[in-house]
Amino acid sequence: MISTRFLKKLSSPSSSAIRSFMISSPSKMSSRSPPAELLQEMVVPPRQLFGPGPSNMADAIAETQSKNLLGHLHPEFVKIMSDTRLGIQYVFKTQNAYTFAVSGTGHAGMECALVNLLERGDRFLSVEIGLWGARAADLASRMGCEVRKVTAPHGKAVTVEELEKAITEFKPHVVFVCQGESSTGVAQPLEKIGDICHQNGALFLVDTVASLGGTPFDSDALGVDCVYSATQKVLNAPPGLAPISFSDRAIQKIRSRSQRVASFYFDALELGNYWGCDQELKRYHHTAPISTVYALRAALQAIAKEGIDETIERHHKNIQYLYELLKNNNLEPFVEDEKLRLPCLTTIKVPEGVDWKDVASDLMGQGVEIAGGLGATVGKIWRVGTFGINSDRAKIEKVIGLLAAAVNKRRKKQVLFTRCAKIQ
Repeated sequence: MISTRFLKKLSSPSSSAIRSFMISSPSKMSSRSPPAELLQEMVVPPRQLFGPGPSNMADAIAETQSKNLLGHLHPEFVKIMSDTRLGIQYVFKTQNAYTFAVSGTGHAGMECALVNLLERGDRFLSVEIGLWGARAADLASRMGCEVRKVTAPHGKAVTVEELEKAITEFKPHVVFVCQGESSTGVAQPLEKIGDICHQNGALFLVDTVASLGGTPFDSDALGVDCVYSATQKVLNAPPGLAPISFSDRAIQKIRSRSQRVASFYFDALELGNYWGCDQELKRYHHTAPISTVYALRAALQAIAKEGIDETIERHHKNIQYLYELLKNNNLEPFVEDEKLRLPCLTTIKVPEGVDWKDVASDLMGQGVEIAGGLGATVGKIWRVGTFGINSDRAKIEKVIGLLAAAVNKRRKKQVLFTRCAKIQ
């Protein structure tokens, strides 16, 4: 095992022999000089991540990244994968056998879901309340599907009545909903959608990348046929895996496809076998990102110890405190209806005359990250993520205090500039 203590020793003067072995001068025999940058140590400054993701890792999760590698088919690693599957089922609240993690970011989860559930010519209905509904629709269009959208203005959600009308008229094969729209900060309600989908022969697909663990979600109770997420938000693990789950109904659809899934890498049946979902002899599929799986298991363990419902309740309570701080500092949430706000990602209106990027840069200079808008919301909002361990009253008070101070400084300059202009 290579410990963090060993890694720290590499920077000490006494470790010059080790360092010279690891980063030595280029050999005179080399036919090409290496980049000078790679002969220097990389710089990773400390930073509080209050943007839309990634989030800060807890120590217990970070420490997994220095554990020694195992072979991806070693029995000890197979046990770690099995533990991880149970943890994913726990946070999704599902008994689906085909529950595992795709090797890739949350976007890989989206692609895995669509490439398995859709075939060329299928009808795809996307709820578009921000960037991710549009992204899913674009992907389905690339796959040769007939695509239709149900939209709502940014900061709003689609009503169940609007969605039911669209499903009844269009008769889609798959209905896509992003529960946590990170570009606008909206939490799209999911109740009743699963029943409507099934009554009309559609599969219900949900993106929980920005919401899982911070917003109530019960896959089986909601009748979800496929759900995917990501590791770098509420879970506080590094990006690189996409937890995903397919219902029996979805697996039946995949098995009865007229053509095989075009992607071997994203084939849910192959991945399910690799992760031990089908109880068959495990076949080689790919080499899993070993260390990232360690981190995901540790992240799921942290949630299991706190309790998934308790984790969600903590996010709900702490976001109320954030709203109170915004009000006290004359800042406004972008999403007006509190019931539609994500409890782990808050979008805040940029006041008139204030440069959002200037404020974000001010905070970054103090070691704190917040982000601006995404897509159509660029320049209109800031996005403040309070994911996992960052859903903490003291941390929230700090980041909103820094944001308010940066905004007020620029408001005062604007008032002074206006007064000077009137005098002239």
